[in-house]
Amino acid sequence: MSTGYNKKEQNAHDAEIILEVSHLKKYFPIKGGFFGGVTGNVKAVDDVSFKIRRGTTMGLVGESGCGKSTTGRTILRLIEKTDGEILFHGEDVNAWDKKKLRSMRTKMQIIFQDPYSSLSPRLPIGEIIGEAVREHGLIPKQELDDYVTKVMLDCGLQVYHKDRYPHEFSGGQRQRICIARALALNPEFIVCDEPVSALDVSIQAQIINLLRELQEERNLTYLFISHDLSVVEHISDSVGVMYLGGLVETGETEDIFANPLHPYTKALFSAIPMPDPEIKKERILLEGDIPSPANPPAGCKFHTRCKECMGICKTEDPKPKDMGNGHIVKCHLYD
Repeated sequence: MSTGYNKKEQNAHDAEIILEVSHLKKYFPIKGGFFGGVTGNVKAVDDVSFKIRRGTTMGLVGESGCGKSTTGRTILRLIEKTDGEILFHGEDVNAWDKKKLRSMRTKMQIIFQDPYSSLSPRLPIGEIIGEAVREHGLIPKQELDDYVTKVMLDCGLQVYHKDRYPHEFSGGQRQRICIARALALNPEFIVCDEPVSALDVSIQAQIINLLRELQEERNLTYLFISHDLSVVEHISDSVGVMYLGGLVETGETEDIFANPLHPYTKALFSAIPMPDPEIKKERILLEGDIPSPANPPAGCKFHTRCKECMGICKTEDPKPKDMGNGHIVKCHLYD
């Protein structure tokens, strides 16, 4: 079977991959009973696989509680995986010892959702941004102040902000501080964990544009976690759609938005507001509630809410199928 390009191009294509996640699982034990033993597991991330190419953005979307943030934090080893493999530049992240992990922290960073709780209220902005740079010894001491100034200016902050404290800033400015703090370590890969969901819509656009500018200037790679599909469409090169701990559909952003295949993806996309009031879009309403990740349904996890559910969906978990151009879907409709 022809893949569409020769072996040399294949190798060049693979060389671009900065992060590869294979069959990642993260289960949280449930303790109970008389002796407080483990009675079950919350399957927060359940068999997730994807790749991200250098200098691109992968959007990870899904309802609240589907495991998006847990996936991002497990990749960075902020929480330890249960099973699976995470390769960064081809190296197994979970094989790193403390010393190696500490040195690689500069290469892999995170921007948190809440700019209010993720900044220390006791430190001035210059100290917040420069603290980790000094700890890792990335810049000579005498150059640190100028370096922090440059990073702040790159992120749309002013020099006189250096001596101010987080409570003196608006939400949008605080998120710029969080971006500057991550950027100061000169990372290659950043997990953006819902970085604009706590901000006003007008400020969201500014932060998204800032992230895109920084990506172009520094060849950054993002995993952009969000439940806002219009934001993801704007910033992402590829998209992964998560449901109940697993990916149901992945592919290039244009392909997925132009031709969503999985019933869950179609339902999500039908909820995107249309700017033109003349265009009427049929809304697909999902029935029932999301099942508990502690006790997910057998077969396809989405079958309890799917209008196109067949007999096989209740018993067999669908296998990922490539529908062309790397557009992968997990659904029995395409068997």
